[in-house]
Amino acid sequence: MIVVTGATGNVGRHVVTEVAAAGHPVRAVTRTATGAPPAPGARLVQANPAVPETMEEALDGATALFLNYSAVRDATPQLLALAKKQGVRRVVLLSSAAVERAPANPIAQLHRALEEAVEESGLDWTFLRPDMFAVNTIRFWGGQIRDHGVVRAAYGDAALAPIDERDVAAVAATALTDPSARHVGQRYPLTGPEALTQRRMVELIGAALGRPLRFEEITRDRAVAEMAGLGVPEPVAEGLLTMHEGFTREPMPVAPPTHLITGKPAHTFAQWARLHVSDFTADSTAA
Repeated sequence: MIVVTGATGNVGRHVVTEVAAAGHPVRAVTRTATGAPPAPGARLVQANPAVPETMEEALDGATALFLNYSAVRDATPQLLALAKKQGVRRVVLLSSAAVERAPANPIAQLHRALEEAVEESGLDWTFLRPDMFAVNTIRFWGGQIRDHGVVRAAYGDAALAPIDERDVAAVAATALTDPSARHVGQRYPLTGPEALTQRRMVELIGAALGRPLRFEEITRDRAVAEMAGLGVPEPVAEGLLTMHEGFTREPMPVAPPTHLITGKPAHTFAQWARLHVSDFTADSTAA
């Protein structure tokens, strides 16, 4: 039995689908277990991973756990202790590439603390360290594209390698279900298959929508303010923009392809954009 926290999130829902499709029993943990399970063969379990005592039923008889900070928050050490007590042997943690690239960054410090908690738990572990998620473009650019057809951001020439959330989930599912120990103790850097400037990403979204979009360069200070308006704390915004500034001089390194782990070809950003057309169109926000 495999337990997935953050099971309705961008990555978690695809982890549930991948694990179930591989024929493994999976419990999808959500705070509000309503509606149909996210995949045939999966079971919805209502619990709050940030309150570990609510997770006893979900972890009963489980052998592996997918751990997502957005669901667990500061209760990670307590949840890991409970998981070990309940018989879980393996944990796959969704971490961040910032741990390696920018250890002083607040994002890196948060995820490194999570990794240390997992390392100290006594469980077998695998760390997934994705870099930029393609889905982040919906958060930062979606409203601008829907309303104006223009993306206003800093460092348009920053070359990033956005990864499709489905590819992160495929690596997670492989590490969770592989009966061998080949993924134990691995720290997997994960990116998309190619580095693209932010300007080029906007062009590819426009191609998927069937209409031209425009990129407008703005100052760093304005970009921080724009990100704050989307709920991004200023230190996090500054850290992200510092990384982007660096990628104007040298592109984000492309990690070894995910197919070496999963056996499945990675998705390009163009493919991702075509799948998410509705997220960039006006009626995607309709009630």
